[in-house]
Amino acid sequence: KESFNLLDDIFSLGINTFDTAAVYPNESEAVLLKWIAERNIREEVVLLTKGGHHNKWRKRVTPYDILSDVNDSLAKAKADYIDIFMLHRDDPNIPVEPIVETLNRLYDMGKIRSFGGSNWSYKRIEEANYYAEKYNLMGFSSVSPNYGLAEQIQDPWGEGCITLTGDSSEKARDYYISNQLPIFAYSSLARGFFSGSIHADDRSAATNFLDGAAQKGYLCDSNFERLRRAEVLAAQLGATVPQIALAWLFHSPLNTFAIVGATTKEQMLDNIKSLDLNLTRTQV
Repeated sequence: KESFNLLDDIFSLGINTFDTAAVYPNESEAVLLKWIAERNIREEVVLLTKGGHHNKWRKRVTPYDILSDVNDSLAKAKADYIDIFMLHRDDPNIPVEPIVETLNRLYDMGKIRSFGGSNWSYKRIEEANYYAEKYNLMGFSSVSPNYGLAEQIQDPWGEGCITLTGDSSEKARDYYISNQLPIFAYSSLARGFFSGSIHADDRSAATNFLDGAAQKGYLCDSNFERLRRAEVLAAQLGATVPQIALAWLFHSPLNTFAIVGATTKEQMLDNIKSLDLNLTRTQV
């Protein structure tokens, strides 16, 4: 009931795209799909869900696992299709050919309307799309790596997460700037680092507020300096820190869409206001 109420509130604000995954805790995907079915709004929402996540026994980016995960997701609410199906993880030891062919099979069956890769390197995306173009197949049409104002200094979960932040990702950013492939940026507020609940001059609060993954991924001097500058700019513009961080993302030369979490309608409304912030190049 609590989840449905929150989803009703978020949907009422005009948010119509929802990111989930089969492996998210508390049966998150099943709850979301049940809400969509009970509200009878399937054609009004864009469902982005993910599969192919590794488990503790093996990597699961195989045709069998991809087919299984898509069919399981659809069965959870008797849904007919997934708008955007993302491969949660990659296994570079598996050639792209059978992966692309399996995803195209699902597309031809009408079970997915597009597909992409979450934690896939740009080189693997490029390789997959080259194969797809060569054989007149559907290619990866979107990606969902980490991207945001905070640099991800370590893999938060140690499971092959891909980020577009930092100097080491410059070539990846250039690739996505050149082709403008849509990027659904996860952890766009650095798992709460830019939530406005911590401040640049109180680092001890960050260790109390942020979870272990956020502390591992984002706590460093350069990110606290980014936070400080965001606080200064927010004060100048009469905005909030998360609005500044999201506005920075929307002013990126990449084709970015922010994945953000909210626990209240008010939080999401605050996030939405970032779309109205016009930052100068100097401010960015």
